[in-house]
Amino acid sequence: MVEYTSDQLDTVFHALSDPTRRGMLAALQSGPSTISDLAEPYAMSLAAASKHVKKLEAAGLIDREVIGRVHTCRLTPGTLKAARDWLQTYERFWNARLDALEAALLADETDLPTPANDKRGIDHANDE
Repeated sequence: MVEYTSDQLDTVFHALSDPTRRGMLAALQSGPSTISDLAEPYAMSLAAASKHVKKLEAAGLIDREVIGRVHTCRLTPGTLKAARDWLQTYERFWNARLDALEAALLADETDLPTPANDKRGIDHANDE
């Protein structure tokens, strides 16, 4: 398994922090695309799209192949898997905490008074 440094994970999460870049990654799920194709849904210049692609490439999320003037991008899933693995550490932590909270709440729920055995001294004689 490849271990990623904090700086590498920072680069990945920075790349993923932008909705345009996340959209580009989503578009690449269906297969390789040119930068022109990736830019089209966002009505942005090729230069702006290229900057986004460079961030994704620097993070190791995509590879770019250049043939002449055509730049074709494709996903590289290994880096995204490393980010997921890092997040799963926290997912396990929070799931354990939430399971403990649920158990505590369920244990307390059995101690709650029901209307039939409510002994809080509420006088219902004057209710109409």
